[in-house]
Amino acid sequence: MEDILEVYQRAYAEHEVLVCMDETSKQQVQETRIPLAPESGSLEKYDYEYERNGVSNLFMLFAPLEGWRHVKVTDRHTKIEWANLIKELVDEHYPNKQIILVMDNLNTHKLGSLYEAFAPEEARRIAERLEIHYTPKHGSWLDMAEIEIGVMNRQCLNRRIPDQDTLRAELKAWQEQRNHKAVRANWRFTTEDARIKLKSLYPSILS
Repeated sequence: MEDILEVYQRAYAEHEVLVCMDETSKQQVQETRIPLAPESGSLEKYDYEYERNGVSNLFMLFAPLEGWRHVKVTDRHTKIEWANLIKELVDEHYPNKQIILVMDNLNTHKLGSLYEAFAPEEARRIAERLEIHYTPKHGSWLDMAEIEIGVMNRQCLNRRIPDQDTLRAELKAWQEQRNHKAVRANWRFTTEDARIKLKSLYPSILS
């Protein structure tokens, strides 16, 4: 925990960027009946019946100090999908910066995944652009990408979305609007705060 909090309090150089990564999923749902159009003083009405239409994985990349986020929609969340996401982060999104990457300790979120997806030379090239910091077990609240996922769910995904194409289009519009406004995160919880408010989580030292 203190390692992540230290990362959030750093003064970053121009050649560095802090990026938080997390993932979630979205169930696509098709309507079985046409919704009733809204009338004056009432909302659009949907039938309680629906048809499941697959589940998509959503990777969230969030640079909290830059006010930038990118959501990638994939069919699965395997090591290969994660490796391709990180290659895009390194080569397309921040090609000229060293990336300080914060994420949870999921078994797919390892440098070894790069070696399963790419030739050793390419995997090593990508790995050398990364400085990785893992959130502790049961400490996903420390990942600011999780906070941004919560915003995404409330603002964009809190409704029925019929298919993956629609999902991609809606997420693209949402992230472009947020990025245009350069919405940043204002993280204020420090190591000093943790040692006071979370004192019970620290080991007891007997004198």
